[in-house]
Amino acid sequence: MAVSLREYRARIKSTESMKKITRAMELIAASRIIKAQQRAQAAAPYARERTRAVSAVATYSNVEHALTTEPENPKRAAILVVTSDRGLAGAYSSAVLKESERLAEKLRGEGKEVSTYVSGRKGVAYLTFRQRAIVQSWTGFSDQPTYDVAREIGDALITAFLAGEDHPEIELAEGAQDVDEVHVVYTRFKSMLVQEPTAVRLLPLEIVEGEAKPDRDEVLPLYEFEPSPAEVLDTLLPRYVQSRIYFALLQAAASELAARQRAMKSATDNADELIKKYTRIANQARQAGITQEISEIVGGVNALADATAGSE
Repeated sequence: MAVSLREYRARIKSTESMKKITRAMELIAASRIIKAQQRAQAAAPYARERTRAVSAVATYSNVEHALTTEPENPKRAAILVVTSDRGLAGAYSSAVLKESERLAEKLRGEGKEVSTYVSGRKGVAYLTFRQRAIVQSWTGFSDQPTYDVAREIGDALITAFLAGEDHPEIELAEGAQDVDEVHVVYTRFKSMLVQEPTAVRLLPLEIVEGEAKPDRDEVLPLYEFEPSPAEVLDTLLPRYVQSRIYFALLQAAASELAARQRAMKSATDNADELIKKYTRIANQARQAGITQEISEIVGGVNALADATAGSE
């Protein structure tokens, strides 16, 4: 019984140590998520105004651009999957990966080959373990993305989209292929309790402004295109794609931190319950040991008394 009591005390001690770790990670995630939310909110007006500018150019000019032209017979699609670099965030990464798997199955059902681009170590590990091909990956920034990373990702996807028979001068990275569509799968941050895996087609360009629906009676501002609408589109559309990717990375970062905070809070609560359970069992074991010792003492005293009485 004493051995069992020592075991439970060791379990209580190890659980208390784990509780300190999960509590610290919960507080770290809580402190970072505020900044991540602020960054996502700060980027939203910029992305919205850039969307309006692109809408104006596309609406008031008759210029056809490679990034906005629908291919006649799309044969290959690229998917950018935005996951996390670290675990301990509940089902955050697995939910995004499941959404990407559903999108890939849908595209294959339409007769398209799928090329996968990954952001985050969890996505890389998932696909590598299953021996899936990864065209290109980016890691080390999932909870604090920068615009430089978004630019790099956007350039890689735009290059893959523009390459092909119409642009033989464009050189692709090793292992990359030209694609006819580009999709992004990331986690949209709605609230501290709700983060939703979302799939968006990025190229050919679809002008979207998030959840808000455009007003049909809205009058877009007048723009003067200098030097020409075509050159404006050449400059504006790549930056628009990069800003969309950056906004997706910011949304994913806020979602990851919210999921980690929630997961660590749940782990801390579970540790509290385990500590209470082990303490109760340890107390019961200690009481049982004391009862047994008292019983042995009483039995020994009675036996001694009986022996003394018998000798008399």
